[in-house]
Amino acid sequence: MTMPLEIVTLPCLSDNYAFLLHNAETGGTALVDAPDAGAIKTELDRRGWGLDQILLTHHHWDHIDGVADLQAAYDPQIVGASADAHRLPDLDLAVKEGETFSCLGEEVNVLDVSGHTVGHIALHFPALAAVFTADSLMALGCGRLFEGTPAQMWQSLQKLAALPDNTTVYSGHEYTESNARFALSIEPGNIALQKRSAAVHSAREKDHPTVPSQLQEELDTNPFLRAHLDSVKDAVGMAGAPAAEVFAEIRARKDRF
Repeated sequence: MTMPLEIVTLPCLSDNYAFLLHNAETGGTALVDAPDAGAIKTELDRRGWGLDQILLTHHHWDHIDGVADLQAAYDPQIVGASADAHRLPDLDLAVKEGETFSCLGEEVNVLDVSGHTVGHIALHFPALAAVFTADSLMALGCGRLFEGTPAQMWQSLQKLAALPDNTTVYSGHEYTESNARFALSIEPGNIALQKRSAAVHSAREKDHPTVPSQLQEELDTNPFLRAHLDSVKDAVGMAGAPAAEVFAEIRARKDRF
């Protein structure tokens, strides 16, 4: 029986997260997204770890800016989406939906979760019951649609919603408290959401991270995953409408919130 990977949630910049994965048996370490080389190198040095692999979810600067400095320091393998390769740092391994690759001995399944950007990927580690979603599915929210359409994002979220309920969701930003306030504007009577919002507020008062989250709690409380429910359709005045259209309305409301 091999030991599961250790996963470290690392705050970067003002509200980003990067994630370190470490195999204690082999000593290998991987990184999901690279917002800030300084913070990442400091944590690696503190733990006495090197860096063997960087997994990139999408091309936005606050997810890739640290790559060059980390490459110079550690020479890790760089993995990212083939569809995004023209605007990512040079990739050693280009992947696409339906493919699998190895990270520190663990199988990783690649999901295309376009919406926030076109070519955004999520990385599912089935043996760890973990998925790294960056700016697609977020804690109590989803990413703003800079490039994709609401229909694309809804389809992407359905892929993530279909993962096992016990999956831990590692998303890219500390937006949860503001996301909770918006979610309550959609479903003020959702008891699970009320409890989660209070817990999020308490955590942030102590400066504790609210990422990662559990997929089951997202299914119970995240309005962007709940656009197919009659109660949510009723709440936004769209009874009987297709779920993708309801999602589009919820996303538009969040943009104005």
